[in-house]
Amino acid sequence: MRSLRSPALLLPPRHPALDGARGFAVMAMVMGHTLDALLAPVARSHPWVQKYWEFRGITAPLFLLVSGWAIVAALDARRPDAAKATYGRRVQRALLLLFFGYLLHWPGWETVLALGWGDTLLSHVFAFDALQCIGISLLLGATLLALVPGTWGRAAALTTLAVGIPLASTAAWEASPLLPSVLQQAVGGEGSHFPLFPWAGYFFAGALASGSLRPLRSGWPQGLALTVLGLGLLGITQLLPADWSPSSAWLVAFRVGQGFLVLAVMNFVPVWLSGLLAPLGRVSLWVYVIHLPVVYGWAGTPGLAQRVGPQLGLALALLAGVGLLAASFLLARLGQWLRGLTLPWRVGSTTLGVGPGAQRV
Repeated sequence: MRSLRSPALLLPPRHPALDGARGFAVMAMVMGHTLDALLAPVARSHPWVQKYWEFRGITAPLFLLVSGWAIVAALDARRPDAAKATYGRRVQRALLLLFFGYLLHWPGWETVLALGWGDTLLSHVFAFDALQCIGISLLLGATLLALVPGTWGRAAALTTLAVGIPLASTAAWEASPLLPSVLQQAVGGEGSHFPLFPWAGYFFAGALASGSLRPLRSGWPQGLALTVLGLGLLGITQLLPADWSPSSAWLVAFRVGQGFLVLAVMNFVPVWLSGLLAPLGRVSLWVYVIHLPVVYGWAGTPGLAQRVGPQLGLALALLAGVGLLAASFLLARLGQWLRGLTLPWRVGSTTLGVGPGAQRV
């Protein structure tokens, strides 16, 4: 029997809505990448596919929102030193995300020898993707929570980051060409998919919401509060000029509002229903790492995008996406099982998923 002082027993229970939201985002991510790689132009122009493409924009922001939410939700409110006690493990998690993020961009030795160690190669290897953004945000967030004492102090710091990062994004993008090429994409600029400006704003918006709504129980209380917040943000964006540019603070507010509504829905649905998506959410990092090379290739080995290309109809492309999702999930669960056999003391301390952050840390 475990001691009553066991750290595992001091951890907050898993939040079913967070696991469900991340599982939903994982499903949308894998399906979206597969359809993007395989759908023929005729099928892509279908009205329902276009509607899906519009909604698909919430996937990555939702990952970041949930990750930020989880970093605060994981702290034991009964322990004032909880952020410091878990700091080392969060740093390890962040470094793991950075490792996988950059590993997925390794082009292979043939490409390295062909390009040489110039700016072209460095820009490719150090491209800033979702895992890198979450890893750096997790490092910054964990450090902030460990250093800043008190609920109000942390709320002020998180508000500054959640609001300040999107507002400073345009200026950061303009200044990025002055930085070394390795850092340019991390800050922001053309060709950068998930730069810290403004994408880290989603992470800290989730952390701020988690801290603010922490007194409320998960389920209907948090769901109603998230609905009010989400509709409020969407209402504010309707009063302002729309700006769909990649460094837009307006776009961050719009996507955060949508993300809050998705989290609200996950709080409203029965626990058993969100529980159907939860297992997928708990292995989201591994599903991410497994499916990307299959779809887009890795280290010079072509993936589905090169081997098949955009030539499938909607039914076949959907079937391929479902098959890839299932295979990635089963491989991830197999990895968990093998990890439990070889490192049994680590079981129970697993994180809530991708990078996308950690609830159990």
